[in-house]
Amino acid sequence: MLKKAKILIIDDDRDVQEIITSFFKVRNYEVLPYDDAQKALEDLSQHKISCDVIITDLMLPGISGIEFTQRMKALGNITPIILITANKKVEVAVEAIASGAYDFVVKPLHFPQLLVSVERALYLTRVQEENSTLKTVVQLQEGPTSLEGIVGKSQGIKNALDLARRVSKSTANILITGESGTGKEVIAKAIHAMGTRKKAPFIAINCSAIPENLLESELFGHAKGSFTGASDKKVGLFEEAEGGTLFLDEIGDLNLALQAKLLRVLQERKIKRIGENQYRPVNARILSATHKNLRQEIVAKKFREDLFFRLNVIPIWIPPLRERREDVLPLAEFFLRKFSALNNTRLKQFSKDALEFLMNSSWPGNVRELENTIERAVVLASGDVIRLEDVVSIGQDSGLEKAEVGFNFTGTGASSKILTVEELVNKYVQHVLQLNHGVKEKTARDLQIDRKTLYRRLREIESDETAAINGGSGSPSAMN
Repeated sequence: MLKKAKILIIDDDRDVQEIITSFFKVRNYEVLPYDDAQKALEDLSQHKISCDVIITDLMLPGISGIEFTQRMKALGNITPIILITANKKVEVAVEAIASGAYDFVVKPLHFPQLLVSVERALYLTRVQEENSTLKTVVQLQEGPTSLEGIVGKSQGIKNALDLARRVSKSTANILITGESGTGKEVIAKAIHAMGTRKKAPFIAINCSAIPENLLESELFGHAKGSFTGASDKKVGLFEEAEGGTLFLDEIGDLNLALQAKLLRVLQERKIKRIGENQYRPVNARILSATHKNLRQEIVAKKFREDLFFRLNVIPIWIPPLRERREDVLPLAEFFLRKFSALNNTRLKQFSKDALEFLMNSSWPGNVRELENTIERAVVLASGDVIRLEDVVSIGQDSGLEKAEVGFNFTGTGASSKILTVEELVNKYVQHVLQLNHGVKEKTARDLQIDRKTLYRRLREIESDETAAINGGSGSPSAMN
């Protein structure tokens, strides 16, 4: 399971500290509260604690939030810092950003806006980590099918990469489709990196992750006082992506009202911030992606046909991982090297059983599920070899209903022999039980037998093994 994002909060006002802490804890964040910025700085610099994003008050006893930010940058710490203050002067905001802060939020706090700021900061951290890691592992990629961190040799991924190469230097809108977890954002980043806009920003937003009432503000920006909580003006993502690329992920989840506004922007190439009458020209290339079938959404009156044609000038489809099994092992090896580098662990290798499991699993979560599986295996494996039990978890579908999971059809050691049908059945039962980490209820379901039959079979196997140790033999019976 992926770790929770960790937020460090610095505020000498205990009431404010507790409110912010409670807000993020109920949203499954881990929170580290501090009253003293100096103490937080010492613990961070001595690696006693770590965090993914920092929220700090500007006015603090001892060192201020701006001085804290400056010292963090001097130490080379790139953790995003969000400053909060009751001072609404522009000069203060400029000083905060100049000191190296990621964002600046004015009190009284508008918590949905603060949440968006944190999520965008976490996204920035993830991109920075990916970029740093790719510098380490990109040398390990071989062959012409590797492109900006994309690994694969199947015809399906080759077709997608070839099309991405050919359209990267154009200005046409591109719609990337495919199931969740297939790597749509990776393709979008590669297109940007190969294009003429690569030196300008690549800005990404997940349209399904931002509350509807905030999404318009995120895209187009807003004027000060245009709605409750809009304590200052805000530049939208269209303007942030000026000269570069704006990637609209999960575009199929955009509501119809915003679809209409997006269509106008694509047609007129200008935007209007919420609460303003002034139109501003924008120059950002639009890449979008969705796991939905937008043609079906159009029939269901959930997506505008005219917007679809605007976005879908050049379609790129990424096949699911189950349709390109020849990519599984190259991806697994890539992720093995990536997470070994990230975790500073000695490079491991896969056992034969682990490789068979990876190859034969259906991977409903696609490349993202495979990546998470390998990350967990690298962290949890106790030795230099990643074994079958390292890549299978109790909560994970073992794929037995959809794929054949390999196991030996002969005995082991020098006296190997062909197994009888009865011995083969017993070995298969034990194999499935091992895959399920000893969970008998799930094993019975996978074998499509009732629990009583499984329990009886396991007792007979145990009896046979005991008899064999004692020099005798058990009395096998057929499985019901």
